[in-house]
Amino acid sequence: MPLPFLTADRAFDADDDVALPFDDRDLWRRPYRPGPWRVGVAALMLLLASFVLFAAIIIAATDSVSSAGVVFGIASVVIVCALRLLRMGAWVSAHGVRHVSFFSTRTVAWQQVASVRTVQQPVRWLGLPRTVQGQALLLVRQGRSAETSSPLLTTHNADFLARDEAFDRAADAVEAWAAEYGRS
Repeated sequence: MPLPFLTADRAFDADDDVALPFDDRDLWRRPYRPGPWRVGVAALMLLLASFVLFAAIIIAATDSVSSAGVVFGIASVVIVCALRLLRMGAWVSAHGVRHVSFFSTRTVAWQQVASVRTVQQPVRWLGLPRTVQGQALLLVRQGRSAETSSPLLTTHNADFLARDEAFDRAADAVEAWAAEYGRS
């Protein structure tokens, strides 16, 4: 059973192109569902955090509270990392496109976007240094240099590994947002 409230797919699943009354285009939304690799790693991290929290409770009951506080802090860091991992990806709104990575977030207004296109190029496999041949969704900014930023989406990242159709739908969705709001 799909959970349409988690993603922006609900706006593109409709047969007609009429926006629903509750569909607020000013809110940041991910135009695709998080992939199984991303969700699986985050779930394992949260499972690990639950064990560490349980250990913190046992340490607090049997040893010092300060040691339990350190272990609780470790569990909090693991939980924050898991939540950040789930937020990673491309987000769109009427204001622009936002690329969320683990340590940074870059937002580009639609007026600054020259084009959004899918290209065949070497891409990083699951974000690791190893590169493989795949597709990437590139955002080209306007300006004298027409600089190309890092890919918004790739066929080999944690959301689209072995899910080519999902990558195509997500790339089409971001390109549709760029066509609708770019240079208006």
